[in-house]
Amino acid sequence: MSENATKQMREIVEDVYRCESRRVFATLIRLLGDIDIAEEALHDAFRAALEQWPKDGVPAKRRAWLVSVGRFKAIDGIRRRARFDALDDVAEQVENIADDAIAPESERIEDDRLRLIFTCCHPALTPDAQVALTLREVCGLTTEEIAAAYLTSAPTLAQRIVRAKAKIRDAKIPYLVPTPDELPERLDGVLRTIYLLFNEGYSATGGGSITRHDLSAESIRLARLLAELLPQPEALGVLALLLLQESRRAARTAPSGDLILLDEQDRSRWDRDLIGEGIALVERALPMPGAGPYCLQAAIAAVHAQATSAAATDWGEIASLYDLLMRADPSPVVELNRAVAVAMRDGAQAGLALIDALLARGDLSDYRLAHATRADLCRRLGKAAQARASYHRALELTHTQPERRFIERRLAELKN
Repeated sequence: MSENATKQMREIVEDVYRCESRRVFATLIRLLGDIDIAEEALHDAFRAALEQWPKDGVPAKRRAWLVSVGRFKAIDGIRRRARFDALDDVAEQVENIADDAIAPESERIEDDRLRLIFTCCHPALTPDAQVALTLREVCGLTTEEIAAAYLTSAPTLAQRIVRAKAKIRDAKIPYLVPTPDELPERLDGVLRTIYLLFNEGYSATGGGSITRHDLSAESIRLARLLAELLPQPEALGVLALLLLQESRRAARTAPSGDLILLDEQDRSRWDRDLIGEGIALVERALPMPGAGPYCLQAAIAAVHAQATSAAATDWGEIASLYDLLMRADPSPVVELNRAVAVAMRDGAQAGLALIDALLARGDLSDYRLAHATRADLCRRLGKAAQARASYHRALELTHTQPERRFIERRLAELKN
């Protein structure tokens, strides 16, 4: 094979890895019953693809091929280590599963990735460990990306993930979707995970792009599965929220990749189908008993989506919804968002006072959006020196290039 053909084949395998690796991984866990063994099998399968596909061609059913190769390499490894006592039954069970049993995710409600999410979000694990483990194992985020989302260090996050995996192994936590009776109490961790995954896709914490469409699309897919499996108000609320946020994706960046803020977006580029579906879900979920923080956030997103222009936004309604959200699920980030709504309703000075009080408490001192928001309010109030100081602090905490360019433009404007 020529050097150019070899390069093209490597690019094909890398593309398959990006698109399929987490699905293959989840299926291997179902077949092998162990996260670490499945991870080793995943890498073995892709190494085999790099060796065999250039000679034999790319198989028509790539995912099934990778799962089949991965599972048999795992069985071979198990037998080489002579661990027949505990794992031979697993090997025999895996061998008896036909390739055609690996159905596309779209055809299954209790699909392998959903099973894996519920395993990672088992109540035996701490809430932080649940989210971190799911983002790492189900979604393939790097430790650094998850640590940035958590506002913590990568080594601390890595240890959290290691402990969570050990807990699953030692406690023999089953790899399956809970029974209908168990589902409601297991829902919170899964919803939190899907929401954080979407946030990383919608507003990436690092890299050259402001968004990661692969992560957003995966979180929406999982939210749809969950809403179908368990149509509780908060599950519907999460799906509504994700759809409404996703509807703005095309308008959030310029052709150059630069960030466009909400009030400057071309609303004709918003996806009206997603908005319609999201609003319908809000109207369905909000009156239901048990509607909570996700339904309220979706309702806020719906108010934005229904405004024909930035000036027509009903900031009074949004501020009132944030008041309800503060009572239902108080947090510094919710408080920051409420301050923005108050600033739009009552004036920049009112919002600035709330943000200064928030930062004075030490909350969100390392959160880039808190400093960027403060900078913007100071800019609007003509407090140039304070605005520059806050923009510089935000710049120190910002790792995506589009956001950094946006802040640098604001700083340049303040010099003029």
